Amino acid sequence: MAKTKVKTSFFCKNCGSEFSKWMGKCSACGEWNTIIEEVLQVENKKAWKEDQGPSKARKPQAVRNIKFQTEHRIDMKNDELNRVLGGGLVPGSLVLVGGEPGIGKSTLILQVALQMVGQRILYVSGEESEQQIKMRAERIGIKNEECFILNETRTQNIFQQVKE
Repeated sequence: MAKTKVKTSFFCKNCGSEFSKWMGKCSACGEWNTIIEEVLQVENKKAWKEDQGPSKARKPQAVRNIKFQTEHRIDMKNDELNRVLGGGLVPGSLVLVGGEPGIGKSTLILQVALQMVGQRILYVSGEESEQQIKMRAERIGIKNEECFILNETRTQNIFQQVKE
C-alpha cells in the first residue's frame, strides 16, 4: 500500500484561496473569519507511478486512420439525456456536466442515477454531504437500493471505492 503523508492547509470558504497558516482575514478576498483548516492526504508520488504500471509514449493519429466499432451504450432511462449522449452512455466514459449554479445539475444526475434500477451506481459528490443528497433523493421520490452515495474529493479514494 502506498504511504500517505498528511498535510494541513487552510482555505477561504468565500473565495477558495489556499494558505499555509490560519489568518483571521482572507488576504485574497478581504472577508473575515472565512479561513478553515483542512487536513489533506498527499499520496507518495513514487507509489502513484508504480501503481500505474508500464506505459509507452503515445503519438497523435489522424482521425481518418482511427478504426473503431460502434460502442454499446447504456440506456440512461431519460430520452433527452440519451439524445445528448449520442444514444446513451458509453461504458467507461466520463461526462462533465456544467452550468450556472442552482440550475439543477446535481438534481438531474441524481435523478438519472436513481432511475438506473438494476445497475450498481456510485454517486460521488465533492460538495454535498451524504445527508444533503439523501434529502434530494427523497424529494425526487425514486427508490433504488443499488445507488450508493459517497462524499469525497480525493481521486485515489474514489478509485479505491470503485474497485471495491
